[in-house]
Amino acid sequence: MRERIRVFVANRRFQQFIVAVILVNAATLGLETVPAVVERYGDTLTLIDHAALYIFVAELVAKIYVERSRFPRDPWNVFDTLIVAIALAPATGGLSVLRSLRILRALRLLSVVPSLRRVVSALLRAMPGMSSIVVLLSLVLYVAAVMATKLYGQSAPDRFGSLPASLFTLYQTMTGDDWGNIAREVMSRHPSAWIFFTIFILVCTFIVLNLFMAVVVSAMDEESAAERAELAEHDHDSAAATERILDELAALRLEVAALRREHASPAHRE
Repeated sequence: MRERIRVFVANRRFQQFIVAVILVNAATLGLETVPAVVERYGDTLTLIDHAALYIFVAELVAKIYVERSRFPRDPWNVFDTLIVAIALAPATGGLSVLRSLRILRALRLLSVVPSLRRVVSALLRAMPGMSSIVVLLSLVLYVAAVMATKLYGQSAPDRFGSLPASLFTLYQTMTGDDWGNIAREVMSRHPSAWIFFTIFILVCTFIVLNLFMAVVVSAMDEESAAERAELAEHDHDSAAATERILDELAALRLEVAALRREHASPAHRE
């Protein structure tokens, strides 16, 4: 029984069905934000939402029954359990905010679709390198904010009048949001301010932020290499198992041939 359920849960068609349920459920949760749709099809949307939740619970129970003690060892199983648990939590009274968290069920695509799982795994693998870049970026931002406060605080108090204001303004500049007007406002009093802004944008936007991309790409390459190594090991194990089976078959053939000769010898002597 357990083996049948294991095969059913791992079946490709069942996984495609789960993906379809997740997409339909995400669409219905989005439609619940439209008052006109809720007024006309509110009961239908609620029915679809409950049906999707029951399907997710049934899938989770089936996995627990099949995997048993191995179930909590898989981080994706823990992730799915948390998502379903949030959906099962009461959404009344002080916990009414949990109704808005039902959309988190759409995140189950991350655990169901293999390509998305690889991307998330690569991002998690890149976290140590990204943390170092975050520290570097924070240091550059802090140094630039102190300099900007001292240089342009009096001429542009709204932008650089205090350290928090300078940090926010430079963060806005780093993202490219309206940085031209910020620079022109300062340059009207300090014509040489373009040097400061140009160096800051070059360092933060074109160097430090690109390091994030480099770390993520490197982590994705490592993830792909690990996956290829795992597949190669699996293929090697399969080849070894096939070779053992062929050796056993050859040995059986020799035994059968020997038995035939033994049975044929007396008849030949007679």
